[in-house]
Amino acid sequence: MNDLNHRRRFLVGCAGAAAATLLPFGALAAAAVPRTLRAQRLAWAGVRLQLPDSTLLIDPLVSPEAWGRALPDRLVPVADAVGETHVLVTHTHSDHFDGTAVATALKNGGVLAYPAGLQPSPWPQGARARPSALWEPQLLGDFTATPVPASDGYGDTQVSWVVSAGGRRIFHGGDTQWHGNWWRIGRQFGPFDAAFLPINGARFGWREPASGQPGVLAPEQAVAAAVILGARVLVPIHYGVSGMDKYVEVDDPLGRVRQAARERDVPLQIMEPGTWLPWPEGSL
Repeated sequence: MNDLNHRRRFLVGCAGAAAATLLPFGALAAAAVPRTLRAQRLAWAGVRLQLPDSTLLIDPLVSPEAWGRALPDRLVPVADAVGETHVLVTHTHSDHFDGTAVATALKNGGVLAYPAGLQPSPWPQGARARPSALWEPQLLGDFTATPVPASDGYGDTQVSWVVSAGGRRIFHGGDTQWHGNWWRIGRQFGPFDAAFLPINGARFGWREPASGQPGVLAPEQAVAAAVILGARVLVPIHYGVSGMDKYVEVDDPLGRVRQAARERDVPLQIMEPGTWLPWPEGSL
């Protein structure tokens, strides 16, 4: 009888293993990894990704000097970062690399990851530098962050970030404009649980002669990028500045992104700074 019981248990185990091999890899990964990641929108383009014992911040902004009265966003503090903390920046313009925010977040140490070829300044004391080449994954504790191509309105070096953690995957676009790598990013990393994309289609007048062309994704372009990326929800970022002569957003960016999202059946989640993302049903 003992031999028979052992044989039965062996056969049951084999059957279970065989059934598991029939499941898609994503299903196996989802079953194996608890979905513990939380995502909070910060001011302007900033995002906080939170695991129970670690934090990853992307383009955090806490300094009012970046935009002054032109930006009405609530500046969400980052001094309360939980556990092991790291920071990603998409580029080193002052509204995306805020030295005060980074130094505050990394007051106990941690990695500052940024596009290879740049040197963020001022450098936060105690932070570990991680210059990051395109397409090369960076292991930051429980987070995996991969810099992917982006296009800056001035031609400066910039990346977007793909981040995986806690059984989820997100895309952060910084302030990219439209480019031809969306399809490659979507094929290699998509679909995404959420895509945080700029929507204000701003035209710049600080460099002359002025182009008169948007240097950041317009609302309709952000929706198109979300479609190509396979985003299960689009979260608009990087909008709301007004009253400036040489930095002019499109009219009504939120209204336009709502209309474009309806037309292309893209789920949209508009978030005030400080709020946490409710993950869409059926996400990865």
